[in-house]
Parts: sequence; C-alpha cells; structure tokens
Amino acid sequence: MERSGRSILRGVFHQLDLPLLLLFLTLVFLGWINIYAAVYDPETKRSIFDLTINSGKQFVWICCALVIGLFILILDVKLYVKFAYIGYAVAIATLVAVLLFGREIAGSKSWFDLGFMRFQPSELAKMATVLALAKFLGDNNTKLMRPGNLTIVLLLIGIPTVLTLLQGDTGSALVFTSLSIMLYREGLPGQILVLGPLAGALLILTLLFKAYIWELMLGIAGCGLIYMLLFSRRKWKEAVKTGLFTALAIGIVFSVDFFFYKMLKPHQQKRIEVLINPDIDAKGIGWQVNQSKIAIGSGGFMGKGFLEGTQTKFNFVPDQSTDFIFCTIAEERGWIGSLFLITLFVVLLNRLLIIAERQKSRFSRVYAYGALSILFFHFTVNIGMTIGLFPVIGIPLPFFSYGGSSLWSFTLLLFILLKLDMHRKMQITGSFS
Repeated sequence: MERSGRSILRGVFHQLDLPLLLLFLTLVFLGWINIYAAVYDPETKRSIFDLTINSGKQFVWICCALVIGLFILILDVKLYVKFAYIGYAVAIATLVAVLLFGREIAGSKSWFDLGFMRFQPSELAKMATVLALAKFLGDNNTKLMRPGNLTIVLLLIGIPTVLTLLQGDTGSALVFTSLSIMLYREGLPGQILVLGPLAGALLILTLLFKAYIWELMLGIAGCGLIYMLLFSRRKWKEAVKTGLFTALAIGIVFSVDFFFYKMLKPHQQKRIEVLINPDIDAKGIGWQVNQSKIAIGSGGFMGKGFLEGTQTKFNFVPDQSTDFIFCTIAEERGWIGSLFLITLFVVLLNRLLIIAERQKSRFSRVYAYGALSILFFHFTVNIGMTIGLFPVIGIPLPFFSYGGSSLWSFTLLLFILLKLDMHRKMQITGSFS
C-alpha cells in the first residue's frame, strides 16, 4: 500500500516544474507577510493569524488556494481542453449575473457579496478567456489572421471586456487587452500590437499640449508623409499602412475631447489629470498617489524595518493592503526590498516564457502566453500606478494584494499551466494523447 501511494504521487507530480512552484510559494508567503505589515497596529499587536484582520483572512485564502492548486494537479489534463468553452460560457454568465445582482463597491458593480467573502467574477473570467482562446487557436492549428478566425478571437476577448466595462471596472477590463501579447506570438502583426500603447501616449500628449492641437496634428501628418517618401514609396502596401496609421493617429488626437469628457467618468478624468499634473487636487483625488510616493521615498535604501513604516501605521495611504501593497514593501524594505520584489517577478515572467516555448501543443503554448500576458500586465500597471507612472485603475499586485478572488484566480492560472507543462512530452498538435 505504501509503495502504491508513492507511485500514485510520483504519477501525479511527474515532471512538475519545481522552479515555478517555488516562485509561487515564495511570492504568496511574502505577500502574506506584507499584508500583515500593512494592517499591523502597534497598540493592539494582533497575531498574523487573527481572523479579524486582513492577514488572518488572507491565510485562510492561501490555504484554500493550495487546496485548489493540488486539486488542479490531480485532475485529468484532458479536462482543461474538453471543458474550455463550457468554462468560458459560465464565466460570461457570471459577468452578466453580477450586473443584475452584484453589489456596488467604490462605483463598480463587479462583486457578489457572499456574506463571509466578496467574489469578483472578472478575476476568474480572465483565466476562462485564456482557456477558450487556447482551445480555439489550438484546434487544427487555426490561422489567426484569417478574417473569420480573427473575428472570433476578438469576440472571445471583447465580450468579457465589454461586460467588465459595464460594471464600471476599467482596470479589470484593460487586463483582457493584455492578451494581445499572446496574439502577437501567434501571428498578430507588431504594428497592431503597439496601437494601444500609442493611443494612450497620444491621449496624454494631446492633453499636455491641448493648446497646440493643430500643430500636433500637422506634425503627425508631416512625420507620416516623410516616412512614406523615404521608406514606403516603392512598396504600395507599406505606403497604405503608413497612411492608415497616420490617419488613425490624427483621428485619436482630434477625438480626445470627446473621449475624455464624454466617455470617461469624472473620477477617471481626475485620475488622468493627476497623472499629468500630480500637484492638482493633492488633498482629493491626488492624495493616494502622492502619499504612495511619499511612503516609497521615505523607505530610502534599506527601509525602516519590518512593522516600522510610519506612513503605513498612520494609514496615510488608502487601500495599502490591496492595490497599494507595494508602498508597504518599499517603505519597510527600501530600495533593496523593492529591487528584490521586482527581480522575483521578472524571474517568474522569464520562467513562464521558458515554459511557454517548450510546449509541443499549441493549446498549451497559447495558454502559457495568456498567463504570462495577464501577470505581466498586473505587475507592470500595479507598480506603475503606485509610483505615478500610470493612472490609478484598481489593479492588484499578483500574490501580494489582499483578496481571495485575485489570489484564487492567479493560483488557477499558474497551476493549470503547471498541469499542462507536466504532460508536455505526451502532447501532439492541438490535443493530448
């Protein structure tokens, strides 16, 4: 019986990627410790396991996440392929349900209140969307850039994006757009990939130089014309592309006022204004980012020490155990601790890239790049918004920010990849043997 049990365990965990598992456990543990630091009260000195504070609740979510991870590794790998579309349909149904029956929190109707916890369907919808995309692109080696296939892919991404936007959760909606990184690996032209960042940069640039909008449009038109004359005049396809990109850029600049004042909500407008000019409304909408930067800067090179952060202890930064958890790390651990954290995430992303490229099945490769895209977006935008490089859009830092929904979502994302990777040598194109 003992030998039989060991053989079963060896079968379940055969070829498990230990570096990725260790990175996951390390990040989760460090996140838990820093959540405790963010909520620690020197007067009460409650235990890290106290269920009345966030660190105690997070410990429960972590235990549940480990059980979820183990369950995923035990399940038959074929189930993730077979039920990909069903999972996607369920995710879409929950996104619709939360619009009808969800609880509104901070202007966003994106939560189910279950009493003992709040559940955010958009977190699980990210993973379900990646699985559905992997299934569609993995079946029969679907060619992405065929118009019909590209339309289906855009619909698979667009439906949860629109439903999440309708909930008022702009941050989660933007996460779905990060899947363009995965699509680039599968054949999406690089010019299309950069459209989003360029549009955002043009928006900020136009708002900065609003008084010179006509000069800006003339400058863009001039640059496009020069490029066409120098590099595209003998290649009509390149000339057409350059002309279209130039016209699109001018269109974005011309429509900034409509987008900014008609499509964005007042608090979203304020966040972008604060990004452009951090000094406006310093005691209002700009308070969070300004206090965040003060906390990060006050940590210096080595930090103030564990549980010694004054900005943290006096609650100067709102949401410090959730979206602004990076402030706690930077204040208490300083530049060294921040560098260590960023290095851990870079190592994690690099490991995901290695795992993605060694897959034999397109399903697994697409899924791996989808997981990489989502984690990269969360990591980059979360830290960027805490230091004032991006507007505040409510993006949690993976494995660090307090919350069961986000932790379970990232756990599912990684452990499904671990399971797929364990069977990489058994894979054939588009399916599993």
